[in-house]
Amino acid sequence: MSTPDAAPGGVARVRRQVGLALPPVALGVAFVAAWQAWVTVRDIQPFVIPAPSKIWQSFTSDFGLVRAASVVTGTNALIGLLIGSLLGFAVAVVTNRFALVSEVVNPLAVTVAAIPAVVIVGVLNNMYALDSQVARRIMTTIAVFFVVFVQVSKGLRQNNPTHLELMRSYAASPRQVLTKVRLPNALSYFFTGVRTAAPLALIISLVSEYFGGPQNGLGTKIASTLSGSNKALGFAYVLGGSIVGLLFYLGSSLLEYVAVPWQRRRESR
Repeated sequence: MSTPDAAPGGVARVRRQVGLALPPVALGVAFVAAWQAWVTVRDIQPFVIPAPSKIWQSFTSDFGLVRAASVVTGTNALIGLLIGSLLGFAVAVVTNRFALVSEVVNPLAVTVAAIPAVVIVGVLNNMYALDSQVARRIMTTIAVFFVVFVQVSKGLRQNNPTHLELMRSYAASPRQVLTKVRLPNALSYFFTGVRTAAPLALIISLVSEYFGGPQNGLGTKIASTLSGSNKALGFAYVLGGSIVGLLFYLGSSLLEYVAVPWQRRRESR
């Protein structure tokens, strides 16, 4: 049964979230309005810079094309996000548990992360058929892996000293310390990494399409349409990518909200 203070607390949280969302929404609306007014007043032709109204018209009329390209790029990004997140979490746990593995994996991870993505995508595209999406999914997996790996490694190390001392007083084994203290603490870091990597996964997946492979994703569609006269359709593809990225971010935030309730309670204090 809820307490009398529960409802006011919930209302306060909702008001706080709405207050945080209003400024960026207002800024976005003002930007679009200024863009529309500038194009209209200056009489700028659509093949130079289309007005937001023209972009929206193209988005709705060619929604099937935008959706098909968004599904391709979004699927690659989602697969890379899932595999990269799981691998990043698993490898971080193993490196934290075994010092020898940490000495091998950490320098290797830093080395691979320093290699430009363009080089990796180029090599991967040469390894697979021209109609294969595998290279893009691998590149997205690599990018997500490092984000999640760093966050989970941080969460496994940054524990409350009191909790660790209590486990030592109970003569807990390293495995018990890992499962009872380190992993629960690392979960919030894990979902922070996933939330950070979710939009990045879409960006990497989209950019990877510029360097070969099938020509049916958002990246190639944006490049081909913006280089021609139908720039409204090109911006419609950009809008489709923005919507997919926003869905990724909201989905990861919702997953964190459901899976880590203690973090939610901590932030509400």
